[in-house]
Amino acid sequence: MDLKSQRRMAAEILKVGKSRVWIDPERAEDVELAISREEIRRLIHEKAIRKLSEKGISRGRTRMLHEKRKKGRRRGHGSRQGPKGARFPRKKAWIIRIRAQRRRLRELRDKHIITESVYRRLYIMAGSGVFRSVSALERYMDAHNLRRRR
Repeated sequence: MDLKSQRRMAAEILKVGKSRVWIDPERAEDVELAISREEIRRLIHEKAIRKLSEKGISRGRTRMLHEKRKKGRRRGHGSRQGPKGARFPRKKAWIIRIRAQRRRLRELRDKHIITESVYRRLYIMAGSGVFRSVSALERYMDAHNLRRRR
């Protein structure tokens, strides 16, 4: 049973590749007798010939990996590509750090825990990168007795 020409015509009519044409094995004799495009169209209408859906790439495995990474798994040294500065840019780290320090300084100034002059001095120091974190800023203030005495 050679259905090559029928498959080719059906592929052209359905606007798909020959591999995506499904022919009902039960109606194979009817399909074999169909030699015109009109007969092929009739068989498509009768669902003896159908187009198969496109095969895609499953995202199941990717979803599983994503869930694991959200939990913190699969992030060790062996899984990393690129330097530290590419994975988390130094500029972004700086922005987060300086904003936190400036926010803390503003709070201390507004609550009158430090004076305006101390605020300004520490603000400039923070901007020049003296403090690595908010806690380093606090330690510096304690070490130099910069808080106001009540």
